[in-house]
Amino acid sequence: MRTIWDNEHEKWYFSIVNVVAVLTESTNPQAYWRKLKQRLTEEGNQTVTNCHAFKMKAADGKMRLTDVADQEQLFRLIQSIPSPKAEPFKQWMVQVAA
Repeated sequence: MRTIWDNEHEKWYFSIVNVVAVLTESTNPQAYWRKLKQRLTEEGNQTVTNCHAFKMKAADGKMRLTDVADQEQLFRLIQSIPSPKAEPFKQWMVQVAA
């Protein structure tokens, strides 16, 4: 799970694509996130609008801009993903972000 600490805002940010991968077990979590982001935007969901992008190390070893969310934003996004893993993931996230 890729995370990054933002000194300016003093909070942890989590890679949304990594969260989607864990919760959905999708073979293409990037595509799942793009579709979910599109649907939430069309619904007027402000969570997507408020997401940030930070450079994080990608699978190829390069630093790439990655959509990230803080703990509060991620809780809202997780509600949009039907998954039996959602509750255990939320508990893990609270421990990491504490």
